[in-house]
Amino acid sequence: MKIDKNKRTKTSSGFYVSQHASVNSDNPVPTPKAEAPDVLRVAYMELQVTDLAASRKFYVDVLGLHVSHEDDNEIYLRSSEEFIHHNLLLKKGPVAAVGAFSYRVRSPEDVDKAEAFYQELGCRTERRKDGFVRGIGDSLRVEDPLGFPYEFFYDVDHMERLAWRYDLHVPGALVRLDHFNQVTPDVPRAAAYMQDLGFRVTEEIADGETVYAAWMRRKPTVHDTAMTGGNGPRMHHVAFATHEKHNILAICDRLGALRQSDAIERGPGRHGVSNAFYLYLRDPDGHRVEIYTQDYWTGDPDNPVVSWDVHDNQRRDWWGTPVVPSWYTDASLVLDLDGNPQEVVERTHDSEMEVTIGADGFSYTRADDEEEMPDWKKGEFKLGNQL
Repeated sequence: MKIDKNKRTKTSSGFYVSQHASVNSDNPVPTPKAEAPDVLRVAYMELQVTDLAASRKFYVDVLGLHVSHEDDNEIYLRSSEEFIHHNLLLKKGPVAAVGAFSYRVRSPEDVDKAEAFYQELGCRTERRKDGFVRGIGDSLRVEDPLGFPYEFFYDVDHMERLAWRYDLHVPGALVRLDHFNQVTPDVPRAAAYMQDLGFRVTEEIADGETVYAAWMRRKPTVHDTAMTGGNGPRMHHVAFATHEKHNILAICDRLGALRQSDAIERGPGRHGVSNAFYLYLRDPDGHRVEIYTQDYWTGDPDNPVVSWDVHDNQRRDWWGTPVVPSWYTDASLVLDLDGNPQEVVERTHDSEMEVTIGADGFSYTRADDEEEMPDWKKGEFKLGNQL
């Protein structure tokens, strides 16, 4: 089938492609005149945890992340292919929350650009020439217009890349930090602001009037972060990539062998959005971690935007177990620059959960199928239409 890039075209797989996303906002963040920083990629997440020892057992002993440094209050972790100091920082604190969504920029000058960009927006900023954490130099932290704590940096300490250290690899080896997923009440507003920051929309879930989620990238994969509609600002999940599906299955087997399979919240399965094979876990504090593999290349300048109908039952699960209620409702708090939890604002637009299993009926798998979906498959919850 030939795709017309000048219009929205339905593909043989059932979703639509076009050159533009549905991100028109009636409450936009002003576009700064200052040049946006050149963001390279998602770099690390700072997670505040209440039990550092329990978190170490989960992220090191079970998931196999490598320790770059640790003391009584912090553990710095990195994946096997990473050469910067860390991808994940665990900090002991009074409440489970996210301290920073951190991005690496292309040059030291881009930290200056980030500072000017956010100061023009009137956001609270803090700059430290020696960095906020170990292994990271000159850094800018901001409370962005959506209420999220962002960090931008270039200078780093290099660590040994352990890609060749097969003697250290576990069967479920995590090789890269892949993306964040953020929960925000107004997805079009969030996506438009992120486009001003230089991100491009890769995929979206929408209907005629509402955008429920948007996936956005800087590196040439499906996303560096996604904006999911819901009460926020909160963190939905942080995702690490593996090489193959069998690595994810090995993690499931390991959790089962350790009698810790209750850490599995959802999956394994394959997404429609992103086409990736996935597994969702909950750490000891309830932070959600996705293990992710096999999405697709997006580096061409005319890479098409993929748009999914919110009622397409295969958007979240191309196949696999249904979406559980907690996946739609639960998320982690985020902190302001003083370390206090940000106030959570309620979403007033329709929720994806309500429109797909609520009074309007159930989502579809085959839109034109005259046969009713079996009772055991209705809805997107393990309890099906009983909810």
